[in-house]
Amino acid sequence: MASDPHVDGYGSAIRRRDNTAGRDLSYPPLPEPLTVPVYDNHTHLEIADGEHPLGYREQLDRASSVGVRGVIQVGGDVETSRWSAAAALIEPRMLAAVAIHPNEAPALETAGALDDALAVINELAGQPRVVAVGETGLDFFRTPEEGRAAQFRSFEAHIRIAKEHNLALQIHDRDAHEAVIETLLRVGAPERTVFHCFSGDADMARLCAGQGWYMSFAGNVTFKNAQGLRAALWEAPRNLLLVETDAPFLTPLPYRGRPNAPYLLPNTLRGMAAHLETDVSMLAAQITANTELVYGRWDAEPVTADHDEQHPDQTPRGGLA
Repeated sequence: MASDPHVDGYGSAIRRRDNTAGRDLSYPPLPEPLTVPVYDNHTHLEIADGEHPLGYREQLDRASSVGVRGVIQVGGDVETSRWSAAAALIEPRMLAAVAIHPNEAPALETAGALDDALAVINELAGQPRVVAVGETGLDFFRTPEEGRAAQFRSFEAHIRIAKEHNLALQIHDRDAHEAVIETLLRVGAPERTVFHCFSGDADMARLCAGQGWYMSFAGNVTFKNAQGLRAALWEAPRNLLLVETDAPFLTPLPYRGRPNAPYLLPNTLRGMAAHLETDVSMLAAQITANTELVYGRWDAEPVTADHDEQHPDQTPRGGLA
């Protein structure tokens, strides 16, 4: 991920996704609108992607046009968490989640800055329209053994912050299923705990169901090689299902590899419904109810400023995924 001086402020994103050689950088067409609207449980509108990046307002306008009622805009470091919290204050279709991504924790710990960063997250967690702490958790795919102690310390601190503020917890879990579950059971999971971009198998889905933890499925559930993920989807109780984009990543079929956006959420939902052999509108209604149980209604706290009155100037650097 790279910072880009041409994509700062609220008219557009504030960082840019690195382009992969050979990737189609065009945005896919709009899908057929949903009859029953849903919410995007996890997205990164601060990240620009594509040959012609879309500003976050255009992203949300497109989403609204196809039945995506609102999004959870997710931070992964101090800068993006501040941006997410501030954006939610002026955008009625957006609520915010704030956190230090697990892959950021080791470098912050080495620099002696992790406690200060966590203090900022704790402060942001108390702001209006911040409804979740996330994404936090453990990532053993990118972080070597020597950095994992910092991830654990950060994860446990985020769990405490979520419980102190009575917020939902959004978990990033990559190649760390057993350690994440052990930590949640040992420390005590918040009442509303969500596995963002659920990546476990059917056994893990049954374990999460037993704990009442929510499972949020992204576009990768539609991939041809995701049979294990679809088996987990089959095992997940309908009252614990959520759906997300993780945009601009994990674009669902048939557009895998192209820029993702909240307006493509219907593609993932339809893929889930087909696998579950259920009606799309029935599944959408269930997931919408689940989402509002986790985060509350998007209009529970009013926006506090007009779009044209507030223009954050943070320009994050570095990269998350």
